[in-house]
Amino acid sequence: MKKFISENLTTIFYALVIALIIRSLLIQPFYIPSSSMEPNLLVGDRLFVTKFTYGYSKHSFPFSPPIFKGRILFKKPNRGDVIVFKTPVDNRTDYIKRLIGLPGDTIQFINGDLYINEIQIFRDIKSREDQIFCGDKIFDVNTFEEKLDNNIKFKTVYRKDFTFQNSDKFLVPENYYFFLGDNRDCSKDSRFLSSVGYVHENNLVGKAQFIFFSSDYRKGSLFKFWKWLDLIRFDRFFKKIK
Repeated sequence: MKKFISENLTTIFYALVIALIIRSLLIQPFYIPSSSMEPNLLVGDRLFVTKFTYGYSKHSFPFSPPIFKGRILFKKPNRGDVIVFKTPVDNRTDYIKRLIGLPGDTIQFINGDLYINEIQIFRDIKSREDQIFCGDKIFDVNTFEEKLDNNIKFKTVYRKDFTFQNSDKFLVPENYYFFLGDNRDCSKDSRFLSSVGYVHENNLVGKAQFIFFSSDYRKGSLFKFWKWLDLIRFDRFFKKIK
């Protein structure tokens, strides 16, 4: 009996160690809790983030232990990447946003248009009839496809009344990055310096790669299996994040 218990405890221990290594160094699952990245990421999406894409900092590990300073094996992110990072305010909360500004860039909104280094970002209108969630509220929006200077394309939405039209010019400091949500009028991001602001490279956790599961919590609980056909978004399974 003692041998049986010992063998099983050893197996569990090694399984936990392997799981910790995979979660810390390779991939980690994340859940989307807010509407800030709609229409590309929906509340209820579960996705995998690769931890090795940008190298490792203390935030690569559970509870951010101070085992070393700075970042090792660092690889610079690309403009347009969808990235999970620790918010600078508490260095604990995970946010997911799109990288817009690199170190040394200037970012500004003028009459609702996005400018990077004083060049207006091209956007093509896709729909004027969409609606989008912002928390539990629904707003009428215009849907655009934006194209960055590295040819990365993605959809963004702006409320028709443009709650965020003009801004001061943001100058991204060295070793820092500037993030925006794709749901531009419903996102707490780098535009709000007191709550998010510029994000240091050491706060990067990993790159969002693909959705592996998605469910719409507004339609009920996963425990109600008889509603799964309405609740689970099967069309989003294994969808690559752009």
